[in-house]
Amino acid sequence: MALVTLERGPCPDPTTEADVLRSRRDQLQRRQSFAVLRGAALGLHDVGTLGAEEEDETPEGTQEPGHWDEEQKHRLCRMMELLRPQDNIRLAVQLESARPPRLRYLLVVSPSKPEARDETVLLGVDFPKGSSSGCSLGLALPLWSDSQVYLHGDGGFSVSSGGHSRIFKPISIQTMWATLQVLHQVCEAALAGGLVPGGGSVLDWTKHYRARVTSDQSCLNEWTAMADLESLRADPDPGRASELELTERRIREELRHVLDACDLDSVTAKEIRQALEQRLGRPLQDHRDFIDNEALLLLAQRDRASRIFPHVYLGSEWNAANLEELQRNGVSHILNVSREIDNFFPELFTYHNVRLWDEESTQLLPHWPETHRFIETARAQGSRVLVHCKMGVSRSAATVVAYAMKQYGWEPDAALRHVKDLRPVVHPIPSFLRQLHTYQGILTASRQSQVWEQKAAEASPERPGARVPAWLPPPTPTDPSVATKEEPGPRRISLRKMMRSISCLEAPDQAAPLTPGDLPEVFPREEGIPVSPQEQTGKARPPGLESQQRSPASMGPRRRASAGPRPVPSAPRARRMVRQAGVDDDSGGDC
Repeated sequence: MALVTLERGPCPDPTTEADVLRSRRDQLQRRQSFAVLRGAALGLHDVGTLGAEEEDETPEGTQEPGHWDEEQKHRLCRMMELLRPQDNIRLAVQLESARPPRLRYLLVVSPSKPEARDETVLLGVDFPKGSSSGCSLGLALPLWSDSQVYLHGDGGFSVSSGGHSRIFKPISIQTMWATLQVLHQVCEAALAGGLVPGGGSVLDWTKHYRARVTSDQSCLNEWTAMADLESLRADPDPGRASELELTERRIREELRHVLDACDLDSVTAKEIRQALEQRLGRPLQDHRDFIDNEALLLLAQRDRASRIFPHVYLGSEWNAANLEELQRNGVSHILNVSREIDNFFPELFTYHNVRLWDEESTQLLPHWPETHRFIETARAQGSRVLVHCKMGVSRSAATVVAYAMKQYGWEPDAALRHVKDLRPVVHPIPSFLRQLHTYQGILTASRQSQVWEQKAAEASPERPGARVPAWLPPPTPTDPSVATKEEPGPRRISLRKMMRSISCLEAPDQAAPLTPGDLPEVFPREEGIPVSPQEQTGKARPPGLESQQRSPASMGPRRRASAGPRPVPSAPRARRMVRQAGVDDDSGGDC
């Protein structure tokens, strides 16, 4: 089965159109294409007629039409069971599989409600075998207004939607042509409907399918495979390894022991190969390139991942490919911040991918909240995380710095300095440094917003039963003679009295210059504290102004004025005592 098209329509009359339907169904089965709706065959699309000779002949390697019909019904029933009752399959396409006899299908699913007909999700279905009694979901990709479809080559195409890109290869060119037509239609409908990612409840129903992706890891690897990866994951099924792969695996295992026993400053590549030939007992002339590449890989892996925090390691591609080091460090989660590096061990570790290039135009900041959640999830589980990109210098380093800023409240420079101290090669590109400073502003605004939201949510302190902050200090009576015993409990701040106290702070009279003795007393002097000679002569400076030196010329008139008795002003000015904002002050904040 390659292509399934579902459409609503009246059921055909079996007495008058049975022969026509049977003939068309046989033609479609020859092309492995048919249409059903909830297991019932409806108006099948006419995709062309076959020649008379072709109708009478059964293609070599295919099964009898009756057997094909049973298998098709069985698979369709299993796939329809994965859908919600209100959803329909618009198209089902059989894809190429890297591991036969496994079968893979791409479903184009839309709701039956008229108001949601422009909403579509692509589902990937896996059958472990052609005769399997059940299937599972391996992919759920909603199609947003930014969805694009591109030809990929070798009979495949890629679909990009919402920042995710997937590659599909139908089993025939005719099937790919029909699939592209349907995909372009649903992409245009999504664009016309304004299906923007994060736009309220749009495509909210697709969460039902994303939560039910239960295919095994080897199936998920096929659905998430990308063609432009520089590092490809190993085959998770060692039973299918060819003789060449088995030989290379043995070379890789023995090469590690040879490098550990050699003096790397003096040994040559030829001597390493000869040592391997002695250990394996066979010539390795045909594997010279592989041995050189693996030797360089093992040398690169000797550069260990840097432990930035007790639960966070920062490393390179080589650290992500070193299974022994990952297990030795207790890593269970891997944060891959690269577009070109594959996940090497998806069946062994929990991965989170940020598929971006190391370029000035790359926007890494929008991904930092989710990377922070991923690292915190691992820490809450008592696990450790490896954060890596290509070399562990720019993308992954900036991500770790962003994590430190949010988790520990550090400034960008302090967080970057901490990471550089533990991994000196760290050097994010200028674009990421600017994004870190922007991120600092976002974090600061978020913290202040949370504080004000918390204060706004609290009841007014002047009302009975109001919530009072627990961090306020106990009250101190201003006059011991009127001090009363305080009731236990937190103190309250009267905002009204505080504002009245602040309003009494008047600016000094600009016409009459103030001498140091005329400076207002911010705090009243406690009893028993003597007055210094400087204060008696009026030369004392307020705290924090010692560094402001005056020139002798500017001090001359003041010194001459202090030499004799000070003139008495006609209207003596009462010295004001600026009090602190009233805290439970019963005086009403008088000045």
